[in-house]
Amino acid sequence: MRLKHSDYMYWAKTRQSARYNLATSGVGAYPLSGIPNALDHLEINGNNSYGYAPLVNAIAAHTGADPDCVVTVQGTSFANHLAMAALIEPGDDVLIEQPAYELLVSTAAYIGGRVVRFLRREEDGYALRASEVLGALTPNTRLIVITNLHNPSSVLASQEELKAIGEIARHAGARVLVDEVYLDAVYPDTPASAFHLGPEFVVTSSLTKVYGVSGLRCGWILAQPDLARAMWRLNDLFAATPAHPAEIISVAAFAHLPAIREVARRIVDADRQALAEFLASTPHFRAARTAFGTTAFLRLIGGDVDEFEQVLREVEEVSIAPGRFFNSASHFRIGLGVNSAMFAEGLCRLDRAAAAP
Repeated sequence: MRLKHSDYMYWAKTRQSARYNLATSGVGAYPLSGIPNALDHLEINGNNSYGYAPLVNAIAAHTGADPDCVVTVQGTSFANHLAMAALIEPGDDVLIEQPAYELLVSTAAYIGGRVVRFLRREEDGYALRASEVLGALTPNTRLIVITNLHNPSSVLASQEELKAIGEIARHAGARVLVDEVYLDAVYPDTPASAFHLGPEFVVTSSLTKVYGVSGLRCGWILAQPDLARAMWRLNDLFAATPAHPAEIISVAAFAHLPAIREVARRIVDADRQALAEFLASTPHFRAARTAFGTTAFLRLIGGDVDEFEQVLREVEEVSIAPGRFFNSASHFRIGLGVNSAMFAEGLCRLDRAAAAP
């Protein structure tokens, strides 16, 4: 029987909340009042059967893609689901990075893919390496799945490695699915989407993690026009039409994305500085140092992460995302960009809990 649930999502919905919530993975919520003219043209219904044209065009302009390559969906998680459902058949091999976001793995398994892992090694700073992909490749590989920025570590993949992986996929008759929901957290000189590296690349993203407007569920897939059309038709099996008011507000948000991103950037930058100072001073944790992103992946030195998580929650009122959801039992993920005072206090409590006898 195929997997029909996500352990991580169940945990996130029932166990994540805490007074000092370090288990988040995106920036703090951005208020509707901060989006000028968001409600000026609000309607309940509109012409959005196969994409609301103003939103499709806004995403195309934001990503540099042709509008015919844009498929709008409800958030990145469903974008990944729809993309995988269109790209693989039951029994196909799906290469997925390790560590990886749990929902990518469980979704591939649910669709019927045979999940094969390739490593992003801690000792290599979780760098993406085409050689690891090539070493894991099988004759039945039809999809290679990557996150950029890497979830959970926030490591940025190099364009050279992405291009090399594209070449591997091209020769194998496979596609490369790149989840770029965190890529806009590279604030200066944000890289172009991997979609532009070649026709074998399919990209997913949304406004959820870097912009703080998760409730809009504004997600998208970038794919070649014939594949994009197939995804639109496949989506007919899942949803007739999206919520139109959210589409209208999303268009208004796209008109002000730089200003929205800048609000969160100040918090993320402050949290990253606090994290760097914390890691330099504590003997209890270590992590790959990254210049960008809203997550960090910490190793607990000499302890059990599941026991540590329980103590944190019960004694210190702190939540973290346990590494078991990323196939890394000695690690845990924390989030930046919500509230700097809360984040700094949470780090202090992490250290206090780890130092306790």
